[in-house]
Amino acid sequence: MNLNYQDDPTPVVHLHDSRPRLLLVDDEPRLLSSLYELLRSHDGHDYLLCTAATGAEALAHLAQQPFDLVLLDLRLPDMSGHDIMDFMNARGIDGDVVVMSGEVGIDAAIGALKRGAYDYLRKPYGREELLKTVGNVLQKRRLAIDNERIAAQLETSEKMYRYLVDSSPDIIYTLAHDGRITFVNDRVQHLLGFDRDEVVGRHYSVLVHDEDQDRARYAFGERQGQGQGRTRVSDAGGRTAELRLKCKSGIERTFSITLTSMAPNAIGPHDFYGTYGVARDITDRKRAEEMISYQAYHDILTDLPNRMLFKDRLGLAVIQARRKQAELAVMFIDLDRFKLVNDTLGHVKGDELLQQVARRLKDCLRRGDTLARQGGDEFTIVLPELQDRQEARGVAEKFIESLAAPFDLDGHQVHISASIGIAIYPHDGDGIDELLRHADIAMYQVKALGKNGHTFYHPSMQEVSHQKIVLERSLRQALELNQLEMYYQPQIDIVTGRIVGAEGLMRWNHPQRGVLSAGEFLPFAEDNGLMLPISDWMLGALCRDLVRWNAVGGEPVRLSLNLSPQYLDRGDFFDKMRGALTRYGIAPAQIEVEITENICIRNPQDAIEQLNKLCELGVSVAIDDFGTGYSSLSYLHRFPIHTIKIDQSFVKEIHDENGHYPVILAIISIARGLGLHLVAEGVETAVQARYLQANGCTTMQGYLYHRPIPLSQFMAVLENQVGPAPLPGVPPMLHAQPFLMAVQA
Repeated sequence: MNLNYQDDPTPVVHLHDSRPRLLLVDDEPRLLSSLYELLRSHDGHDYLLCTAATGAEALAHLAQQPFDLVLLDLRLPDMSGHDIMDFMNARGIDGDVVVMSGEVGIDAAIGALKRGAYDYLRKPYGREELLKTVGNVLQKRRLAIDNERIAAQLETSEKMYRYLVDSSPDIIYTLAHDGRITFVNDRVQHLLGFDRDEVVGRHYSVLVHDEDQDRARYAFGERQGQGQGRTRVSDAGGRTAELRLKCKSGIERTFSITLTSMAPNAIGPHDFYGTYGVARDITDRKRAEEMISYQAYHDILTDLPNRMLFKDRLGLAVIQARRKQAELAVMFIDLDRFKLVNDTLGHVKGDELLQQVARRLKDCLRRGDTLARQGGDEFTIVLPELQDRQEARGVAEKFIESLAAPFDLDGHQVHISASIGIAIYPHDGDGIDELLRHADIAMYQVKALGKNGHTFYHPSMQEVSHQKIVLERSLRQALELNQLEMYYQPQIDIVTGRIVGAEGLMRWNHPQRGVLSAGEFLPFAEDNGLMLPISDWMLGALCRDLVRWNAVGGEPVRLSLNLSPQYLDRGDFFDKMRGALTRYGIAPAQIEVEITENICIRNPQDAIEQLNKLCELGVSVAIDDFGTGYSSLSYLHRFPIHTIKIDQSFVKEIHDENGHYPVILAIISIARGLGLHLVAEGVETAVQARYLQANGCTTMQGYLYHRPIPLSQFMAVLENQVGPAPLPGVPPMLHAQPFLMAVQA
């Protein structure tokens, strides 16, 4: 007979069912059925029940699925219940057994209990007795399973925590109240070289660097305890300290150490039990911080103090001189002819020259003097506790004499000199900036008088060179402080009224004088060697702005940039232009380089080579201010020119649209005959626009359409242009009026 809780003769295996599984084994059908119904209908319990009437059936069930409890009759037709229990024990089958038997002999009960039976019920058994026994067995089994699960979890958790602690990149430790190390992880061996056994049980101080012992005692809150010579580590309270620890190899390393008290009961300070914490190796970080701090106050190239550190030391020297009512000298040194060496031999040799100069200047100094590099080829010196001016003069003459000897740069004999300005405290100023400024003015006075010398500051120098010095210094700083800005003047196709190009024009946002046009400062930059860095800045700024133009959409707008003769003469302009276009992803056809006729005159062959390479790249070339310089028609054949710009001085002469202006007509005829594009500059009146259009010039630029405007306004104009084409029959200049009104607003 086979029964299960669903009255299905086929055994049902519920592998994922969490209900207790019971196997009922008895060869008497009536008793087996009664037992099945009793357990199935028992209130509050839900069991998975299987039945077996023979030993073979019981063994088959046990082989197929696990059971929590087997209710087993000892006397079966084919084998005894003891045989079934032996089968379970031999196979390691986990399941409790309650024996139910009618045998009165003690041997049967003893045999069952020896084989691991949980209980022995003698037939006939009472209903409550059976249910209670089954409940006890299953409860005991649940508790055992829970205990095993919790023990496994604890073991896993302990292994995990042990793994995490030992795998930590930091030293994890605990201290007893007397400062002895009670635990330390394996990281101590990797970082300090000590085995755990060498450290545990010893006082923490054996690992602390001798010079940090006092700081360690303070950090750990160590105080005198009971008994002579005994100490007690107090409540650390979550402190953090940086301490140097000893390594077994003798090398010291710096650690950031956290200290947290362990108290079994948070009642009061008397419950203090010990300290635990983490020691993190910050040696590399401390070295990096020291390096960063050093580099923040020192010039990397010469290893001299930089401008910041020099000002700090000068400030301290001034305070000390004021207290002692003494004098001090400030020197400003600028190397003569350094730029020539740098340009001729290259920046690497220029850097080597600066390093040699720094060494020679240092050798001339007194004890306590400070030599610093301001930047470029400029140095500053402070001479504290000056006896008199002659002492400063003597140091300056030593500098001049020291620099007079030639410098050897890998076989190149180089000669340079220096211009030295000297300011004396307190006669020439009582503040840091004032002393430096006056020494700078005196240095420029030396340069103006022929260089290679020294002079003391005098108030009369202030008026003579003030404007020039201020302008040059301000212009140098303008690059560093991002005071330069590009403005753009649109070029209009008056047939369509749309912007087809724009000329980039530099502006200086001067902090005192406001916005300065290019004509107010670029000539000065040309004369003082600033044109090259300014041109480098301009090339980058134009490319960045052009990327933003193109993001607006619409037809591409051509950018015209003015090229300095010095920049073209440098020889690397083509490489810089090509690199910038590649870096910013700009099509070369969108760039037009404007040159003046003077470029063609001063070095025509080099100019032709440079411009030809630009044309091969795809960049077009325009002659700016055509007709105002040393015009030569042959240059228009020899040079790769694409555009002629009519100078505004000729356009201004147009007052009558029916008049005759031969120079304008000649330029237009030349451009037409050579197949060149034509742009008229400085168009300010409708009369001028109509005259030029009537005679064949249709691209114009001037105040009639737009003034030079900053990038933000130019972008707004471009965005307004991205739309429907102008209405037919409407004069183009009327389309430009809303843009002009928006700019003026």
